[in-house]
Amino acid sequence: MKFGLSFSVVVPPDGPLSWSQVAQDMVRLAPEVEALGFDSLHVLEHHFQKDGWNPSPLLTLAAVSAVTTTLGLTTDILVATLYNPVKLAEDTAVLDNLSNGRLTLGVAPGYVSEEFAGLMVPFENRVRRFEECMDIIQAAWSQEEFSYDGEFFKIPPTSLMPRPLQNPHPPIWYGVSGPKMLKKAAERNALFVGSPRHTVPELKEHVSAYRVACEQVGFKPADLPIGRGLFIAPSRQEAIDVAGPAVTHLFRELYARKSAEGARELRSDDGTLIVDSNAVDFETFQERYIIGTPDDAIERIQQLRDEVGMTELVAWTQLPGISGDQAIASARLLAKQVIPEFR
Repeated sequence: MKFGLSFSVVVPPDGPLSWSQVAQDMVRLAPEVEALGFDSLHVLEHHFQKDGWNPSPLLTLAAVSAVTTTLGLTTDILVATLYNPVKLAEDTAVLDNLSNGRLTLGVAPGYVSEEFAGLMVPFENRVRRFEECMDIIQAAWSQEEFSYDGEFFKIPPTSLMPRPLQNPHPPIWYGVSGPKMLKKAAERNALFVGSPRHTVPELKEHVSAYRVACEQVGFKPADLPIGRGLFIAPSRQEAIDVAGPAVTHLFRELYARKSAEGARELRSDDGTLIVDSNAVDFETFQERYIIGTPDDAIERIQQLRDEVGMTELVAWTQLPGISGDQAIASARLLAKQVIPEFR
């Protein structure tokens, strides 16, 4: 099984950390993450949020690439719809070359309306626009000369230089959950990556639909990555004391808020639709994160492997408000006491 470590750079505005501190911690700790045996480092993308997030995933991964040599670099997830697709193809090709072929491009259409408004991209028809973006990126990456005549983009004959180092191009992950988008992922030969906002039964449903779609197009995905908020400590209570407020903030401030606004449905572990973000606490979504001892982590990872088919865990350890030193302490425990059980 593969293991990645995710850095969100989410900084609660009332906490002691600054965005600069957390971003610099990511770069400072990346060589140790590599030395501990993790396969990859992941970054997320969101814009205009009061607690920061990471609006520049490619820029931050470029910084990580400069201090590592073997660690995979994954955008998990980049909101491709918000970009000029030709420029995104250029920037990702440059990063793939800078990193000696270590980039994985995880993408999604996006769902946060204020991001589209602030970046002057129409929110309507974003799914069709997203698919055109991905058509263009793959064509630019893999063809000596490409052109495009679509609903949203019209590109004359153009040649990308440099092209990505990986052949035919960097792997593509789709961070989606709806049946239509899962079918699109299969048709594009993209890996499905399970979101940390979903329960195990929800993930099983998504994986089942994805596998049916893959069979229909003759695509055999080699891996099934799944993200999980994860923080482990020598005792369960110590882990909860550190990470409990972090996951509460995470689910309350964006996921639950958007559900309450009617933008993207979120349900508690017992199936209740979230209509008031202030009602969210640590108990609401316990099935979605792994917080406890190394033994607790082993049990939950085994569940995801056996029930869902997970082959790669993306451990979101640098959760909101968690310092770099706390995150790396959890990562060390994961590397020394958990990962050996799965390799």
